[in-house]
Amino acid sequence: MDDATMGAVTAPDEACEGSLIGRPLGRAEAEELARSLKAVADPTRLQLLSLIASDPAGEACVCDLADTLEFTQPTVSHHLKILVDAGLLTREKRGTWAWYTIVPERLRTVESLLA
Repeated sequence: MDDATMGAVTAPDEACEGSLIGRPLGRAEAEELARSLKAVADPTRLQLLSLIASDPAGEACVCDLADTLEFTQPTVSHHLKILVDAGLLTREKRGTWAWYTIVPERLRTVESLLA
């Protein structure tokens, strides 16, 4: 390897920062991460996260999400409940509808695992 190539190599500490490679996981953390990964391992739930995260207000009503995805409200509510239970979304009841917001730090954790 020449000097130019060696300079481009990432140091081991930098490559492992924020990943699972640099340190062992405790059981509680592993269970929490697994719950989050299971929650996002579904195309509908990934779409829901994307729709909510890209909304200018940073929130979305279940009624609008159902219309956008062309699914029934109970189907969308089921998927949203899984995301709430995994800690990726928060739910706020307003009148007869529920509004959902991303939990940024939880989403960043999942994104860092996928990066």
